[in-house]
Amino acid sequence: MACLNNEQKRKGNVILHAFDWRYDEIGAQAEKINQMGYASVLVSPPLRSAKSAKWWQRYQPQDYRVIDNFLGNTEDFRNMVQALEAVGVRVYADVVFNHMANEAKQRSDLNYPAKSVLEEYISNAEYFEKQRLFGDLSEPLFTESDFVEAFGIKDWKDKWQVQNGRISGGPSDPGLPTLRVHEHVIEQQRNYLRALKNLGVKGFRIDAAKHMTLEHIKQVWTDEITEGMHIFGEIITDGGATQEEYELFLQPYLQETRLGAYDFPLFSTLFKAFSEKGSFKSLIDPYCFGQALSKRRAITFVVTHDIPNNDVFANLVMDETSEWLAYAYILGRDGGSPLVYTDLDTSGMKNASGEPRWLNVWRDAKMAKMIAFHNRFHGEEMEVLEGNDDMLLFRRGQEGFVVINKSTRKQSVSIPSNVSLTDVLTGKRYSSSKGRVDFTVDAKTSLMMW
Repeated sequence: MACLNNEQKRKGNVILHAFDWRYDEIGAQAEKINQMGYASVLVSPPLRSAKSAKWWQRYQPQDYRVIDNFLGNTEDFRNMVQALEAVGVRVYADVVFNHMANEAKQRSDLNYPAKSVLEEYISNAEYFEKQRLFGDLSEPLFTESDFVEAFGIKDWKDKWQVQNGRISGGPSDPGLPTLRVHEHVIEQQRNYLRALKNLGVKGFRIDAAKHMTLEHIKQVWTDEITEGMHIFGEIITDGGATQEEYELFLQPYLQETRLGAYDFPLFSTLFKAFSEKGSFKSLIDPYCFGQALSKRRAITFVVTHDIPNNDVFANLVMDETSEWLAYAYILGRDGGSPLVYTDLDTSGMKNASGEPRWLNVWRDAKMAKMIAFHNRFHGEEMEVLEGNDDMLLFRRGQEGFVVINKSTRKQSVSIPSNVSLTDVLTGKRYSSSKGRVDFTVDAKTSLMMW
């Protein structure tokens, strides 16, 4: 993973995940995204996919050579990148390289795109030439020889099955055709990444990286492709070191590549810490115990798109209060690139006010203040001053302090400081006396002070 330069360090590294937003909508919000303090925006897969309102269709590629889907086309994408570049915000693209679309109900062959799509390219040649990223649109991108033998994954703890079988919804679902690791597939995927880089993309999220062999990942993500890019894989695990999924999938990826990854070990630690019987002591130094990824490689988060939008993960959605406290932790701590999730009511889940749960979190005034704290102290050392079952207090650099209280009662806090401190979340000022700042923290609240 490429190092962040001085400008990136100054601004911070918070990623806005604009999940399933149209590209033109993201471009229209460029100035607001910049004002909020985000350093980059992760956008949904820019490729050819079915023009369906269903979000999961974005993760079923028909063709890499054009951007043409429910969220927009290549022209929309280019305009979005330029709008964000103009305000100093980088674009990260979600890429899907493990499989192609499940179109078994429409046809029996494995040509991608389908014959009907190739005919559409020809009949509307002027339009698709404007959307073309690379390649010859008169021919298929992939044919049957580019796929492994079809079988559905049955044992999700069997590494060979997970990385060679088809992701499917059950015995009656033929699943997503899995691409073979060979020269033609690798070259087309590299061509696609080069084309996106030429459009100005500065990072890539590798979707379903757990299902890709390390051989596949290493052949695609060459030094040429990774140069100057922030790249991270999605490898879902149920925890950190000693957990089976971590040992099978995430640990080998971390050992054999230099790429980043979603910090599922830290998320698991966070989720348990916020449970009724969980303890904040586990958050003092989770990396030391193999329960968090290293600072430079971690993408930290409180919620990802899979959690509220897939029934199998829905039980990992935190309550709203805990989610805000967890954001105070990942935006207040040192390490990782924090990801802030937003969608357009994709899951249908509502907040306490009856509004779409994650629709406006990204631009909430409280989130802006948390990001401001993160950007102010990005890269400065972290020292835990106090940690018990219900409360965590840590210092950032010499001036910043974060206090998180998950209990149902107030907690007394004493901070060593010769100057008064202001909580950026509320604007409340706490005076210093005899080299300390003493105060109480209300139940289920956090403070981020300097």
